[in-house]
Amino acid sequence: YSQALSVNLTNSHLLFISGQLPVDPTTGKLVEDGIEASTRQILDNLEAILLAGNSTFDRVVRVEIFLKDLNDFQQVNEEYKKRFTNPIYPARQTIQVARLPMDAPIEISCIAVVSA
Repeated sequence: YSQALSVNLTNSHLLFISGQLPVDPTTGKLVEDGIEASTRQILDNLEAILLAGNSTFDRVVRVEIFLKDLNDFQQVNEEYKKRFTNPIYPARQTIQVARLPMDAPIEISCIAVVSA
């Protein structure tokens, strides 16, 4: 991951995406097929929001990952690398938390640049 990323915002604005849970938008229920499936669902949800906001994963500059169990970090990171393919990764932090909404195992938020 990138330790820091400098962004010139002269002709752009930022899209702040709130923490997303592994919720299937068609059912409104948590995906409960393991941490990999949960991570994929969140990334699908984030991608839909990014596209609706005229951005992409390549334009994400900051990611926050909240994990119920830090032992899941490696599996989450493998799914993460499949979506964040730009050689300059966003700045990122991963934090273990005691509990998340809906007792989800993971939550991810991000900030992306949107072209003017």
